Amino acid sequence: MTLTEISSNEELRQHEFPVTREKVFLSHAAVCPLPRRVAEAIAQCANAGTLGDQEAFMMHRLDDARKLAAQMLHCESEEIALVGPTSLALSIVASGIKLHKGDNVLIYHDDYPSNVYPWMALAAQGVQVRLLNTRGLGAIRPVDVMGQVDENTRLVALASCHFVSGYRLDHAAIGKFLHERDILFCVDGIQTLGAFPTSVKHVDFLAADAHKWLLGPCAAGILYVRRDFQKKLNPPLYGWHNVKSPNFVAQDKLEFRDDARKFEAGTHNLLGLTGLIAALELLQEVGVKNIAAELTRKRAWLVPALLAKGFSVLNAEPKPENASGITSLFKPGQDLTPLHKKLTDAGIITSLRADRKGQNYIRTSPHFYNTDAELQRVIELL
Repeated sequence: MTLTEISSNEELRQHEFPVTREKVFLSHAAVCPLPRRVAEAIAQCANAGTLGDQEAFMMHRLDDARKLAAQMLHCESEEIALVGPTSLALSIVASGIKLHKGDNVLIYHDDYPSNVYPWMALAAQGVQVRLLNTRGLGAIRPVDVMGQVDENTRLVALASCHFVSGYRLDHAAIGKFLHERDILFCVDGIQTLGAFPTSVKHVDFLAADAHKWLLGPCAAGILYVRRDFQKKLNPPLYGWHNVKSPNFVAQDKLEFRDDARKFEAGTHNLLGLTGLIAALELLQEVGVKNIAAELTRKRAWLVPALLAKGFSVLNAEPKPENASGITSLFKPGQDLTPLHKKLTDAGIITSLRADRKGQNYIRTSPHFYNTDAELQRVIELL
């Protein structure tokens, strides 16, 4: 399946993405609808599980999930752990690293809470939690990070793309700067993985669940841990899978597995991972670079159309490397809740989000299979 086939064949589009039959779904930065092949893969796995041991029908495919995720991140499959929610993955990193009183970590307080709370909790250990200052919501430039770390900074935790403003992080430049100073870099990649190429060349840890741009089920996410740091990161989780247990016999000594499976404590979310595999195969078929180009094109059309309607747009004129699939519109001081309801009642699914000051935004986040006609319909209703 290609982008051209999807855009030129409405029957194929509706078959592959059943949500398009009834709705204009523009909320992939929240929780996506499942493509048909993903739902069918999950159903087939569930049906197979009625015939015997559930694991017997799926365990052999776990390596496929790791390999597909590794291909997307340009890393080794042994660096991929299948841990589920982003919140869990980031908490594993935050609670597993060895920090000392007087060390500091740098975070962005207006990131999604999943990438804030695990780091805030480190304050109880005497770790200083620094809050990054920026010029605008989510607009984190490399220079901002460079100016706010020091000799006691041990880790920086940021999102690859801000969940409201849609400002996409130049994580390669930031990571390179941090690595030159032996500062660890943890990335919440959920808002770019599946939408834009996301390399971990200069990243130590990355977490992303599948239920947004990856077009997969909830709680079927991944955790990347750089190989040379795996022995130094000890998870607060212990189980039959991540601690060596030959023949399922508990040993006298706790000894973790030697690769990223070290962070997978017990039985996997097999149905979810089946869906993740199907979703990763779908995205690989279409091509993430092609998807990124299409999302960039959509946003380039959508922003001026919204401005012409009298709306303000967050991150309206980004550099190409800072544009994403998210476009959030607002009117200063106005409550857009009624307008959001109007769109929802018309079958157009967007997200209503707010900032710390109470200003709310209608966030649109179309994926590659959304059509220009659907975006035009939104503009007409606005």
